[in-house]
Amino acid sequence: MCPEPGQFALRGGIIDLFSFSDNRPYRIDFFGDNVEKIKIFDVDSQRSVEEVQSIKIFPDIYTDVQEATEDIFTFAGEYTVLWITDHEYFSGQIDLISRHMNEEGRLMERTRFEEAVSLHKSFLFAPVTRQFEKYEKIEFHTVPQPVFNKNFELLARDISKRISEGYDVSVLSENPAQTERIRSIFSSIEGLGNTRFNAERISIHEGFVDHIARICVYTDHQIFERHRRVKPRRTVEKSERLTINELNSYEIGDFIVHADHGIGQFGGLVKTNVNGRQQEAVKLVYKDGDVIFVSIHGLHRISRYKSRDAQPPRIYKLGTGAWQKLKSQTKSKVKDIANDLIDLYSKRRDSKGFAFAADTFLQKELESSFIYEDTPDQIKATEAIKEDMEKDYPMDRLICGDVGFGKTEVAIRAAFKAVADSKQVAVLVPTTILALQHYKTFISRLKNFPCNISYISRLKTAGEIREISASLAEGSTDIVIGTHRLLNKEIMFKDLGLLIIDEEQKFGVAAKERLRQLKLNVDTLTLSATPIPRTLQFSLLGARDLSIINTPPPNRLPVQTEVIDFNHDIIRDAINYEVDRGGQVFFVHNRVEDINSMEDIVRRLCPNVKTCIGHGKMEPKRLEKTVLDFMMGDYDVMISTTIVENGIDIPNANTIIINQAQNFGLSDLHQLRGRVGRSNTKAFCYLVVGIDDISGRGCKKEDKGHRDLL
Repeated sequence: MCPEPGQFALRGGIIDLFSFSDNRPYRIDFFGDNVEKIKIFDVDSQRSVEEVQSIKIFPDIYTDVQEATEDIFTFAGEYTVLWITDHEYFSGQIDLISRHMNEEGRLMERTRFEEAVSLHKSFLFAPVTRQFEKYEKIEFHTVPQPVFNKNFELLARDISKRISEGYDVSVLSENPAQTERIRSIFSSIEGLGNTRFNAERISIHEGFVDHIARICVYTDHQIFERHRRVKPRRTVEKSERLTINELNSYEIGDFIVHADHGIGQFGGLVKTNVNGRQQEAVKLVYKDGDVIFVSIHGLHRISRYKSRDAQPPRIYKLGTGAWQKLKSQTKSKVKDIANDLIDLYSKRRDSKGFAFAADTFLQKELESSFIYEDTPDQIKATEAIKEDMEKDYPMDRLICGDVGFGKTEVAIRAAFKAVADSKQVAVLVPTTILALQHYKTFISRLKNFPCNISYISRLKTAGEIREISASLAEGSTDIVIGTHRLLNKEIMFKDLGLLIIDEEQKFGVAAKERLRQLKLNVDTLTLSATPIPRTLQFSLLGARDLSIINTPPPNRLPVQTEVIDFNHDIIRDAINYEVDRGGQVFFVHNRVEDINSMEDIVRRLCPNVKTCIGHGKMEPKRLEKTVLDFMMGDYDVMISTTIVENGIDIPNANTIIINQAQNFGLSDLHQLRGRVGRSNTKAFCYLVVGIDDISGRGCKKEDKGHRDLL
């Protein structure tokens, strides 16, 4: 089946192979020794998708070579030229390697090593000063790309000047939308609409100007001052190999659901005879020994059984119609729920909303100022939100995406679109820490734009809240970010146009009743990594619009998660490793009464690290200062309750230790683990389930139940 790169399968005159250079496998059809056809095929369905004329097959160049029998210069050739930017450092490394290199149990002599890596048969490494005397000095008349600081008038004048001097000017971008943004910005500035340049759909590390070739090569990521997107190693998409991987993970006796026949038990992979040809099939066993065989072409009809209940499901006998009756009853209940939902949301759809105008120059400039490359799902979600906001009925969209996948950036763009049309925006969050985090994020992203931002939480005094409320009523505040206090009847808006709800699952029934009053005619955007079933059901039924951000940011690494006992050595090593590499640590201890004792334990284990404590019962100003100091790097370890669960974004914190993890729900653990691994640094999550040193509470080592669940 060749589900992964590096695999191949031979079946008669057909060879299936999966090259490391491609993300889909090939099927080569031979007629004798001649290749008759080459086709790309789908991993899941095993069906041919497209015919090609030729292919290139590459090995896994990332595999470590265990033995090297020849040096690289043997293959490079006798007249190879090697460029060394620092020959003194290079020579020093030769000395170091020659002293430590061991071959067959003895040190390699310097002269033998030098001969092995020599650039030429007559070229040796001593003395350094004479090595390059016979080579001509070469000068490159190039300079780096100028720095424009996102000043597009300066950029346009530079391009016009270069063209008048006979230079060929090109702007490189892997995303064509970026070069179109530049042209759009030029056209919106008076006198710059005629600025012309070549757009190339490639990318390089840095732009340059070559005065000999008379060319200027500018890069979009330098123009917009964003990080260059580095393409990760090409691999198979998870969705393409999901069915194969699940099939390989099935064990005899696992419950499997067939779309037509219901729940059965996995009986293994067997070979069947179909029209004289042997094929592999999945064996499913039902009540009283009834058996069906599912061909590999019908794998999309089966799936693993999932349930919240611990009780095994009921298995029916084939041919009784029980499964069809159960499906009919379920469909009827779904219809009842759907009717209720339709009644609920038709009121919003029938109500008259505000149709926002199309994007302005400022909107495009904001999106271009994002220092990271948008992921494909971020682009789709942003476009869907804009389309909804520009319609004349209220928007109600759920953005569902994993933690750290860029939901906040999408919300910022929606908020600014509302502000650009003279509407106010309310951002509702569940915790004071998240309100402060979002406030700083919004301030950072919108600092160069005409937008007034405030936030309301228990960190604010009563006088400050009254002042903010007055500014909202008179319309001088454009965006307000707040916790439940934002739902008070005293908070009035002059012209609310958009409501953004972050982590809706954290709000109770009373809060949502108040939300219904707020958002009857207001565009609503909901963000969540772990939506509650009702919210997700609304979206899946089509009563609410749904956008999924499923693409991780470039170079995002998975968080390594381990279940451990309360072990001093492991905790000490985890903290010291993170601090030694310049990072920070979250230590989640969700008991306020003895959180100071836990800090004493951490200090005793790691006396050289700086620790701080954060929990919801602290004095508001002190809590705010503690969190800000930790964000600024003044502390190495923050011992806290679950106040850090939602939205905290500290890229430098890449280790989290969760004490008594068995007491948390899976949604909570997922959110807590999402506090780390928010950069391109490898992150670690330790779920501590053993009895701790403070209270003696927790699951015992013999208790396997919690471990299996985690």
